[in-house]
Amino acid sequence: MSLSKKSIDIVKKTAIPVAQNAQEITKLMYEILFNDYPEVLPIFENTDLDQHKKLAVAVASYAANIENLEVLDNTIEKIVSAHIKMKVKAHHYPMVGDSILKAIQEVLGDGATPDVIEGWREAYFYLADILMAKEKEMCLNKKQ
Repeated sequence: MSLSKKSIDIVKKTAIPVAQNAQEITKLMYEILFNDYPEVLPIFENTDLDQHKKLAVAVASYAANIENLEVLDNTIEKIVSAHIKMKVKAHHYPMVGDSILKAIQEVLGDGATPDVIEGWREAYFYLADILMAKEKEMCLNKKQ
C-alpha cells in the first residue's frame, strides 16, 4: 500500500496547525478513545501521565516527514516495541484512528474539512499498517 499524493499534500498542508495543536489533539484523542472504547483502558494502565505529549511529538514528526519516513525509523522501532509490551493488537488501530480523527476535527474546527479528515485518515492507516507489519515481524523474530 502506498500513500496517495493527495493525502501527502493534505498532511503537509496541515502539518503546522496540527503540530501547533498536537498536545490538545492527543489529549482529546485519549479522552475520546477511553470514552468510546473503554475496553482499551487496561492497555494504558501503566503508561506515563504524559503519554499524550509523546504521541503529540510522534504525530507532528510524522506530518513533518510524511515524504521521508526513513527519518522516523528509530521512532517507529520504539513505538513498535512499546506496542508489543503493552499488548496492542490490530483491532485497536481502528479505535485509535477513529478517536484521533475526531480529535483533529474538533480541535481544527473549520480547518478540518472532509478532504483534510480523509487525508489524515489515509495517512493514519498507512502508518498503522507499517506499525502492525513491524510488530508482527518483531514478534516472529522473538519466537525464533
